[in-house]
Amino acid sequence: MTTDSFNLDFLSPEILRPEIQAFAEGFPTTLAHAGLTLLLLFLGAFIYSVLTPYKEIHQIREGNSAAAVAYGGVIIGLAVPLAASLAAATSWREILLWGGATIVLQLFVFRLVDFLLAGLPNRINEGETSAAVLLVAAKLAAALVLAAAISL
Repeated sequence: MTTDSFNLDFLSPEILRPEIQAFAEGFPTTLAHAGLTLLLLFLGAFIYSVLTPYKEIHQIREGNSAAAVAYGGVIIGLAVPLAASLAAATSWREILLWGGATIVLQLFVFRLVDFLLAGLPNRINEGETSAAVLLVAAKLAAALVLAAAISL
């Protein structure tokens, strides 16, 4: 066996294919942008839980399925426009700007939906899953519209 068979020069940056070089340069940025967006998602979900009159996490721990459905809808409802923001952004500053704006708008819309569908949050608090499903549908519809608006 010759020593040429263990030659690893093909891994040097000068010889790597352009796609591999692009991946090596872009992957850390991808991880940073995704991480920042996930941080915004957790922040938005936390703010929502603080703003609501009933404490979803506590209710979920006590076995309230309706609260779990409703809070899951909130998380997805925040994630949809954040994903659109991430797709439209070209820098971490844009992610912060658009992501922050989408969180504020989405939290406003969530509160508006809670107001317009008066009584549903209280029914969720009492464990009524059908109310949670309707509330989630309204919040997801608003999330999709907001995501589409960001994509323009």
